Amino acid sequence: MKADIAIIGGSGVYDASMLDNVKEVEIDTPFGKPSDAITIGSFGDMFVAFLPRHGKGHRISP
Repeated sequence: MKADIAIIGGSGVYDASMLDNVKEVEIDTPFGKPSDAITIGSFGDMFVAFLPRHGKGHRISP
């Protein structure tokens, strides 16, 4: 599933509850793993990738 847009959630946007048909994807980058799994789902006719900046449960400090 390829995303049309990506959102990095921070203060006020903590999860991807606005998305339907979600799938979590674990990735690794040349810089290491991100703060959490990327959630990809549909919002209307678009696919959206969501990454919580502080991780699920806000466990990583700003």
